[in-house]
Amino acid sequence: MALVPGVRLVVLGKQGAGKGTQCVRLSHHYVVPHVSTGDMLRGEVKSRTPFGLKVKAIMDKGELVPDELIVEMVSQRLGESDARARGFILDGFPRTIWQAEQLSEMLKPDRLDVALDLDVATEMVMRRLASRRVCADCGTNYSVTAPPTVNWTCDVCGGEVVQREDDTEDAIRRRLELYERQTAPLLEWYRKENLLVSVDGTGAPDTVSRRCVEAIEAHRHAGAPEGA
Repeated sequence: MALVPGVRLVVLGKQGAGKGTQCVRLSHHYVVPHVSTGDMLRGEVKSRTPFGLKVKAIMDKGELVPDELIVEMVSQRLGESDARARGFILDGFPRTIWQAEQLSEMLKPDRLDVALDLDVATEMVMRRLASRRVCADCGTNYSVTAPPTVNWTCDVCGGEVVQREDDTEDAIRRRLELYERQTAPLLEWYRKENLLVSVDGTGAPDTVSRRCVEAIEAHRHAGAPEGA
C-alpha cells in the first residue's frame, strides 16, 4: 500500500480553536511529527531547566516568550531526522511575521506546503479555554463538560487534571489580545505567499479533520506542475 506523502504544515488560529486536536490527527494522517511549541515549553518548565524557569513567569502572565528563544528551540527540533525526512506539523509557531520569515530561512531550499488557519469565533474560544482542563503530567486535554472518567485523574497516565495557570479569564483575554495584535497579520503574510488555506474550525473533530485534509490536498493539487 502506498504511503501517504508527508507534509510541511503550519497550523494557525486563536488559542482554543482546536489546533492541538487537529495537529495530532493530521500528524497521524501524514505520518509526520507534531511539533508543539507550547508542549515543548511546558516540558522545559516542568523539568525546571534554566530555560524553563526563565519562561515560566512569562507564560503565567499569558504573555508570549521572546521570538529569539522560540526560533532557536524550533530550529533545533526541525533539524532532527524525523522532521527532515517527511516533514512536520507546526503548532504554535510562527506567531509573528518575523518568526515566519525565520522559518522560511530554516526550510530553504524547501518551503511550507500550506499554512492552515482554523477559523473559530472569539466568543467560542473564550468559552472553550475557560472550561479547559489539562493533565499536569502528560498534557492530555479535558474540559468541565468532558472530564476524565474518575475524579479528575487522567485517563491516559493517571496524573492530576487541573486548570492551566494561563487559562484564567484574565490570562485568556491577554492571549487573545496578543494574538490579534501580533499573530493575526500572519494571515495576510501567508496569503501573499500563496500558502494560506482557511478552514471552518467549528463542529465535531472528525468533521474538522476531514475539512483540513481536503483543503490541504486541494491546495497542493492546485500548486502542482501540469501533468503531476
